[in-house]
Amino acid sequence: MKVLPFKIPKPENATLIVQEDKGEMFYSKLHQHQEIQISLIRRGEGTCIIGDYVGEFKKGDIFVIGENLPHVFTSDSTDKGVHMISLFLVKSSYGEHFFTLPEFRGLEHVFKFSELGFQLDAPKNKVAELMERLPQVSKLHRFLIFIELLHLFSQGKITTLSSASHTKIYGEEEGKRMRDIFEFTLDHFDKRITLKQVAEIANMTPNAFCRYFKQRTNKTYVNFLLDIRIGNACKLLSRKNEYSIAEIAYRSGFNNLTNFNRKFKSLKGVTPSEFRSRAGKNIMV
Repeated sequence: MKVLPFKIPKPENATLIVQEDKGEMFYSKLHQHQEIQISLIRRGEGTCIIGDYVGEFKKGDIFVIGENLPHVFTSDSTDKGVHMISLFLVKSSYGEHFFTLPEFRGLEHVFKFSELGFQLDAPKNKVAELMERLPQVSKLHRFLIFIELLHLFSQGKITTLSSASHTKIYGEEEGKRMRDIFEFTLDHFDKRITLKQVAEIANMTPNAFCRYFKQRTNKTYVNFLLDIRIGNACKLLSRKNEYSIAEIAYRSGFNNLTNFNRKFKSLKGVTPSEFRSRAGKNIMV
């Protein structure tokens, strides 16, 4: 199977594709496709990588991922499984100038921000309601919902994710290499990882691997690994004192509590204890 690019199954005579993913986990391979993707997480949680962004996803989250932007949603193991509703579209399907018509003035930044990927902060409930209707409605109604979604995105509060546009289309060999690097990291971030280990997976020397990874993700591998570890710590800290902070540090790949506290505050701006307190009050950090 080719890891990159990824082909979205297209029904005949349709410019908008609706897909529901249900099961134990989402498609767990790093991939990219020419379609813009709008996704609602209806059930599940885990880690997402979008371009050079590493973060968490959970029930109720809404993501917009631009064309050819590499991404993967890696699910945490739960008894409840996962469920995602996604809308896929190719902007050019409507003609080169369709979205430049006066009626669509104000939507330009939605498509521009999609190149970096973005997460919708508000209004989430209205968008979620529209997304949940997509699998049952006619093609015309689906198009009307799509336009309403664009309008809500243009008026809403969003957070862009990736720090730089990733429009490069990867070949099969390079896609497999990046997939193997990401999979190894996601599977072993809670253990000690050396640059030599991950460079061997990429079949490179450590120095060559460091240059290669930085060129393709806009961050060092060390910082990428740190993002995943801190992201895992954030998820555990949000689970109502299920683990002590020392145990969370250990489960996230830190052997030194002082170092964990320092790195966490450097990335999140608060200590792990403060983050846990705010998460318990449903205050965004």
